[in-house]
Amino acid sequence: MAETQVLEKKEPTFAFGKNERKLLTDPLDDNNPITIQVLGICSALAVTTLMFPSIIMAIAVIFVCAFSSLFTSLLRNYIPKQVRMIVQLVIIAFLVTVVELSLKAINYPVYKQLSVFIGLIITNCIVMGRLEAFASANRPWRAFLDGVGNGLGYGIILIIVALIREVFGKGTFLAGTPIEAKLIGPTSEYFINTAESTWFGWYTNNNLMVLPAAAMFIIGILIWIQRSRNPKLVDIS
Repeated sequence: MAETQVLEKKEPTFAFGKNERKLLTDPLDDNNPITIQVLGICSALAVTTLMFPSIIMAIAVIFVCAFSSLFTSLLRNYIPKQVRMIVQLVIIAFLVTVVELSLKAINYPVYKQLSVFIGLIITNCIVMGRLEAFASANRPWRAFLDGVGNGLGYGIILIIVALIREVFGKGTFLAGTPIEAKLIGPTSEYFINTAESTWFGWYTNNNLMVLPAAAMFIIGILIWIQRSRNPKLVDIS
């Protein structure tokens, strides 16, 4: 009897199907690190006064989360279980150092503003959580996509909170960048000059928005909106 050989179908290394797409899209909404998992709240409160530093912070977390997941997945079969968390922290610390030194060389003023919080990415629960929950048990490509997705989910919330705080707290948009726009304020340099406007003469920028407490209020409202729109998330977290 001739033996029949069953050939196992090999999964492509860089497949991008429905499951891989979910790794990127789920953290943006139904599994968002901040509004659903309630992780990384501290930096969301501290760095979101202005949009530009928030964008830089979001890029830094995406980079660290994606590549720490990739490296952890590549090394997962060689890391002894007893020291896995130490190895993961070393990987994260190396990537954070790369980000910190790069930012220091490229944009020193933003580095001074974010230096403490960039360093705290090492202890960010989002990064460490994804290494433990996903990267340690999945292939490198899927781990990388998961890291990118969770970094994006974190970054989107940061940017939304910063946009609201900057516009209503300072009346500007992307302050500190070449494309800074002064939207509403009490002088002629603003697009809407409240000192001379008939319609907006009553408006003054809300100083509460520049305080960390404002970020907590905004995140709370975002959580409320998300759970109102999708009731299945009510009992999560």
